[in-house]
Amino acid sequence: MNLKFLDTFIWVARLHSFSLAADKLHSTQAAISSRIAVLEEELGARLFTRDPKGVTLTREGERVLQHAEQVTQAMLRLRASLQDQTLEHGSIRIGAMDSAVHTWFVDFVIDVTRKYPNLDISVTVDTALHLNEHLRKGMLDVVFHTDLLREETIQSAELLQLPLAWVASRNFNLSELGNEGPTTALRLLSRGRLITFSRYSRPHQDLVRMLQSQGMESSQISTVNSVAAMIKLIQNDFGVAVMPPALVQAELASGALKLLTNVIAPPPMPFVMAWRTGFAWPDRLIDIAVETVRQYVDRIGEYGRPANKPD
Repeated sequence: MNLKFLDTFIWVARLHSFSLAADKLHSTQAAISSRIAVLEEELGARLFTRDPKGVTLTREGERVLQHAEQVTQAMLRLRASLQDQTLEHGSIRIGAMDSAVHTWFVDFVIDVTRKYPNLDISVTVDTALHLNEHLRKGMLDVVFHTDLLREETIQSAELLQLPLAWVASRNFNLSELGNEGPTTALRLLSRGRLITFSRYSRPHQDLVRMLQSQGMESSQISTVNSVAAMIKLIQNDFGVAVMPPALVQAELASGALKLLTNVIAPPPMPFVMAWRTGFAWPDRLIDIAVETVRQYVDRIGEYGRPANKPD
């Protein structure tokens, strides 16, 4: 059935006139009459009663009008959905590290749902190691973690770097580090318990490599995969942690924790977006993530460094 003929039928019914419908649709009265005749033949029913006062719907025409209006409204919604990205729908499975959740990731999810309110988004929080595994197996569509991946089925782009620093409880005695310089301070720290992120994570590996490069070792490195747990452990003098100060801004501001500034720290902690090849949303999600990160860095100031916008 020709949708143009249905639209013609609706206008004739509304205006009660073939000639007025022709003017409205920028057509001729003969063309309008021809369309209605074809439609009546297809439906096997007479749609209008013609008289000197105009045209009126038959009983069958009234029934057809209800369905015709539903069909045209559905077509309007379909066309709008192709033009308005906020009406896009589907599902996205996103994975993120706990440290991302405690910084900018929640803002990112909110920004995505604000722009694409019809998306069904599921979130998995896990270690970078497990997130990589889930991504490779196709259990997740996109993950936010610490590793730039270059594989046949996976692509990635760096979004943000958070500088690392040593964080201690308010009870930590700074005089214990002496006044011999950052390297000596690190050596003294390494004799006690050190806290970092989960085993084999990027921060854990960077810490071990940094100690080795300075000819140091520590037999007391505790790996923790929860930011909230790390904070509690530090506050209770379990050890000194190497972590992004951005994660503990409130505790630093209140004096519950303090930074040990005269100590060598590992390289900054990167945040990377990785996705499976063939995933339909990377460009749009990257654009949103870049803007979310930019706003986050503006808020935290020196505690964050945005990466260059991915190509």
